[in-house]
Amino acid sequence: MTPQPEPQSVVFVVDDDASMREAMRLLFRSVGLRAEVFASATEFLRNKPGDVPCCLVLDVRLPGLSGLDFQTELAKADIQVPIIFMTGHGDIPMTVKAMKAGAIEFLAKPFRDQDMLDAVRVGLERDRVRREGERAIADVRRRFAGLTPREQEVMGFVTAGLMNKQIAGEMQLAEITVKLHRGSVMRKMEAKSLADLVRMADIVGIRRKT
Repeated sequence: MTPQPEPQSVVFVVDDDASMREAMRLLFRSVGLRAEVFASATEFLRNKPGDVPCCLVLDVRLPGLSGLDFQTELAKADIQVPIIFMTGHGDIPMTVKAMKAGAIEFLAKPFRDQDMLDAVRVGLERDRVRREGERAIADVRRRFAGLTPREQEVMGFVTAGLMNKQIAGEMQLAEITVKLHRGSVMRKMEAKSLADLVRMADIVGIRRKT
């Protein structure tokens, strides 16, 4: 399958061969994808990826920092970008190391254009899903921060499975007050159900253990 273009998604290509960089740029452009090309890992690092779905097509043998070493450095810096390796000198140990470190694909030159496009499609989709997940988590944390301290405490008891009467006893409040706080928590957190609220409590790390 040919990757479906997404608004603003970008494919980064790092290869010291100028003709390969241009070939990759033209290939991705032919299916509506934007490509940014770099001659070295250092050059790429000077232009950090923006907040858009992206993936990295990386040559194993590069001047200075090798592709595999660069993969390690990206992980250390917590730069999460799906990587597709390409090489004219690949071997089994190199492939195993790259895949164990999270690479999506390891393509030996010359490779079929379609194999590269398929790998890029997987990479862009994986990055899109990751970014959506991170945004959802950030949104839950933002909503939780908008609760009052008492509402946060009620949320902890509710998601631990305590009934309103039990929570009232724990917090030394009237049961009707707990009920009001509980309703406010559900509304502010935009929780559709108790199960939904429990999932959110796990995300923010406040669910009490019973």
